[in-house]
Amino acid sequence: MNRREAISRVAWIMGGTIIGAELFADLACTPRAEKVNDLFDADQVAFMDEIAETILPETSTPGAKAAKVGSFMAVMVKDCYKKEDQQVFLKGLSELDDACKKANGKKFMECNANQRTALLTKLDKEQREYQKKKKEEDPNHYFTMMKQLTLLGFFTSEVGATKALRYVAIPGRFDGCAPYKKGDRAWAT
Repeated sequence: MNRREAISRVAWIMGGTIIGAELFADLACTPRAEKVNDLFDADQVAFMDEIAETILPETSTPGAKAAKVGSFMAVMVKDCYKKEDQQVFLKGLSELDDACKKANGKKFMECNANQRTALLTKLDKEQREYQKKKKEEDPNHYFTMMKQLTLLGFFTSEVGATKALRYVAIPGRFDGCAPYKKGDRAWAT
């Protein structure tokens, strides 16, 4: 090993030590929620899971949280929504929490199931009125987006398709006159 090579290696070791220590201090000392994607962090995904679970709660079948609908919402909003709709959705999360604080004196995540249901019922009524009066160029109401994503995420998930709907992996031939008994679940396939 010559002198030049030795100096180069020492420089790499020292640089790695300094950069590594700085990186460790930055990551270890700064508490922040883990980012799921560019728009959402883990706390927001958990919040969306709770909203979805209030819309589709667990009964004799699993609820929206079991289908991880919050994660689905995060991906769909990030990958499929226009920038304007993304902003409406993000602002809507804050507005929903603010409305909950105003109505119940605490955040949505701190409320019980009855308080959550009452708030979302009120928001559902509000979004229906908004949709009736909105012009074509106006953005959708944030709660409309949340409801649509909840239903889409749940019923296209494995949990929703196999536990809430009837599912046959290989349906076979088409039968347009399948027997139906009152109370039967809809078909997923």
